[in-house]
Amino acid sequence: MGIISWIILGLLAGVVAKVLLPGRDPGGFIGTTFIGIAGAFIGGWISARWLDHPITKDFYDGATWVAAIGGSLVLLIVYRLLFGNSRD
Repeated sequence: MGIISWIILGLLAGVVAKVLLPGRDPGGFIGTTFIGIAGAFIGGWISARWLDHPITKDFYDGATWVAAIGGSLVLLIVYRLLFGNSRD
């Protein structure tokens, strides 16, 4: 997959992570979007590095989606823990 595919995957993973963890985020929509993109990259890297699942060229690979969404969820949780709910 190319960089554009990873960005699109990250955007969608960020949306899924936001649906799975509803609530107000300190960064709003833009922050959640960047967390999704970063989560896709980190999840893909972890999947390839430690889970022995190479990154494929197929955009519709289920394991890649799970890794991207998982990475986005972890980053969203860490982001909420570090910055709290600053939008009160």
